[in-house]
Amino acid sequence: MTKLSIALAAVGAALSLGARPAVAQQMMKMEAPASKQRTLTGTVIDVSCKFGQGLGGAQHKMCSEICADRGLPLAILGEDGKLYLATSPGMPGEGQNARLKAFAEQKVTVSGKVFAAGGASAIQIDKIQAAN
Repeated sequence: MTKLSIALAAVGAALSLGARPAVAQQMMKMEAPASKQRTLTGTVIDVSCKFGQGLGGAQHKMCSEICADRGLPLAILGEDGKLYLATSPGMPGEGQNARLKAFAEQKVTVSGKVFAAGGASAIQIDKIQAAN
C-alpha cells in the first residue's frame, strides 16, 4: 500500500466517523408525527396473503404464522376499516410479529399510540388481548 492510499484511507475513516454524530443529530431534530393514545379493536392479519391473495380467516391462521416467521408483516385491520401497522418506539425499530403471531387471524383489542403519516396508520402497542 502506498503512502498516498494510506493517507486517503485515514482521511476517509476520519470523515465517516465524524459524519455519524452529525447524521444522528439531524435525525433527532426531525419532528415525530402527532400521536394519540387509543384503544381499538380489529383482526390481526397477514398483510401479504390478505392483499396479495385475498386469504384470511380462521382457516388461514397457520399460514399467517408461517408468513410471520418468515418476516412478512402482520398488521391489525381495524373495525373502522383502517389498516394499522404495528411499530416499536425504539430506533432502530423492532419487528412486532412476535407479539402479534399468537393472535393471527383473531379479533384483538389493542391500546397504544396511534400515528397517521403518509396515508397510513401505525400503532405502538402497549397492550394486546383477545377481543370478546
